[in-house]
Amino acid sequence: MKPKTSALLSHHNSITHLFTTRMGGISKSPFMSNNLAFHVGDDRDDVITNHQNLTKQMNYNLANLVHMQQIHSDKIIIVDPKTHNFDNPPECDALITNQKNIPLMVMTADCTPVLMYDPVKQIIAVAHAGRAGAMKGIVPKTIQKMSEEFGSEIKNILVVLGPSIGACCYEVGEKIAEEVTQSGYGLATVDENGRYSLDVNAIIHQQLKALEVPPEQIDDLRICNACHNETYFSYRADKQKTGRIAGILMLK
Repeated sequence: MKPKTSALLSHHNSITHLFTTRMGGISKSPFMSNNLAFHVGDDRDDVITNHQNLTKQMNYNLANLVHMQQIHSDKIIIVDPKTHNFDNPPECDALITNQKNIPLMVMTADCTPVLMYDPVKQIIAVAHAGRAGAMKGIVPKTIQKMSEEFGSEIKNILVVLGPSIGACCYEVGEKIAEEVTQSGYGLATVDENGRYSLDVNAIIHQQLKALEVPPEQIDDLRICNACHNETYFSYRADKQKTGRIAGILMLK
């Protein structure tokens, strides 16, 4: 299966992007097969080979790729090519750059990979938004950072939510459901006879609406990793031992 792309971004010739699947790599079970993360216990050489295959597909220099040591935070880094590279990923959950030929990567296995692009100022960003990151506002804070540091206008920013676990497969306890509701995101919880589910993307949509990001500039792919576990890694469906897919965005 081909990697997934967004119709919202695909007609912009100044960028390239995609969301990988779990297929087409060389990693062995339980990381079969296109795992891109080093921290999950996979063989390092296999992971590097998977990355090298991706560079051929997207036409970038692997040394220039900036991924993250993701910590479920609201920490945002503006990429410094002199400091950040494939071998020196920053500890954060969002990256922003205006530099060409610097691919930004977010890795996930249920959390929401978010790609952001300002076609006017030519700024790109990626964010890792799981429950914790979404609750901390990693996505709206990244957009605000794009505005503060590069002059992006919110009305121009395009936002894509990639494959992630849906409320259909994300059951949570009552304590978490109450925490989400008390934080003002009650619409993201589903109560079915005392069993609670969480829709992380609903939190992000509520935040984007509050920022007044135009709805037509938001593309939610609405692909549940757990429902489509044969195509995407899912931390829950794979019983916690699994690889990571990636969302990648680059200014050409």
